[in-house]
Amino acid sequence: MSAEMISLGALGAMFVIATALPINIGILAFIGAFLVGTWSLGMTEDEIFAGFPVSLFVTIVGVTYLFSVAQRNGTIDLLVRGGVRLVRGKVALIPWVLFGIAAVLTAFGTFTPAAVALLVPIGMSFAHRYGISQLMIGMMVISGAHAGAFSPIAVSGALVLGMVENTALGIAPATLFFASFGFNVLLSVLTFALLGRKRPEPVEPTAEERSGVDGAGITWRQGLTLVALSGLVVGALVFHLEIGFLALAAGAVLTLVDVRGQAKAVDGISWSTILLVAGMVTYVGVLEEAGTIDAVSEGAAGMGAPLFVALLLCFVVAVVSAFASSTAILTTIIPIAVPLLLASQLSAVGLIAALAISTTIVDTSPFSTNGALVLSNARGVDRDRFYKQIIGFTAGIVGAGPLLAWGVFVVPGAL
Repeated sequence: MSAEMISLGALGAMFVIATALPINIGILAFIGAFLVGTWSLGMTEDEIFAGFPVSLFVTIVGVTYLFSVAQRNGTIDLLVRGGVRLVRGKVALIPWVLFGIAAVLTAFGTFTPAAVALLVPIGMSFAHRYGISQLMIGMMVISGAHAGAFSPIAVSGALVLGMVENTALGIAPATLFFASFGFNVLLSVLTFALLGRKRPEPVEPTAEERSGVDGAGITWRQGLTLVALSGLVVGALVFHLEIGFLALAAGAVLTLVDVRGQAKAVDGISWSTILLVAGMVTYVGVLEEAGTIDAVSEGAAGMGAPLFVALLLCFVVAVVSAFASSTAILTTIIPIAVPLLLASQLSAVGLIAALAISTTIVDTSPFSTNGALVLSNARGVDRDRFYKQIIGFTAGIVGAGPLLAWGVFVVPGAL
């Protein structure tokens, strides 16, 4: 059996095992990189670890650490309460406020499941109290989280941009961000129109809901945190400084001024995500060494017109990501798409954006972390019926989302 087939078979086995069993696919990827690299390709350990994403590692550590610090000193709660206070009994605004907060959190570096885990319980509680669709609230929170997920300082955005950075392709970070943001806004508009038909009567906010920013006040540590988050954005986007180091520096300063309160802030670093991304990217390096990436890309290109191949890739990642980690799918599909882009007239940012969107919008699936959070936080509903509703909603996205993303971002660039 050729090295290409062995490496591809090992990748498939990883996804099957990680989907069926509670084991991080990054662990399997590191093991696979060592076994396939040494036994099939004769690579040394140094050659295998040359594919380890050092820059991406620092970025994810930095931004998730800074988010952990901000969460522990109450800054994140402050932002959430401030957003909720904007409702003031206007129930129809609740889904959009939560959408906006989720987008802001992920755009500043919060990992998508963390933002969803923070906001879904709040949103489902509001929906239950005000008599509006909990399915709509849950799906719009997920869409909001993905709307901000591809900013240059977000985990997913840094991942995609980092993988494309060392290729001959040129992708403007702002274009990728706004493509995902706009698509998720459109998806939320459709969700709101389909599921938000019932028009509930305005409800007077509770004392807890009224006691947002004004009631609790802003502490000097929270004010300093807001300044640090703003400085991170300016430093990264205006002065093009290294995001990871900026976030680590900001987190360290905030920790030094609150040593006791931030003693366990490091626990909030998304180690499982780091393990997943680092392991998968390292294994992708082995795939490239084995020639698997080139072989798969050539096979895809030989299937027909590039436009058709692009559409097929969008559907494949959507279906697979509904059952597996979207981050893992992204680390696998982007290297496969690069040779196709280099050999065709397709728009690089268009196809990358369409693949990124197709991979993430299906995280509404109850088999994903985000969808499972929505299902588990539903209140006063028939669980089986609600589960079927989520399945139906996700099936609609899988069927129409990739086609729409392809039509909006890929087709115009090929004409």
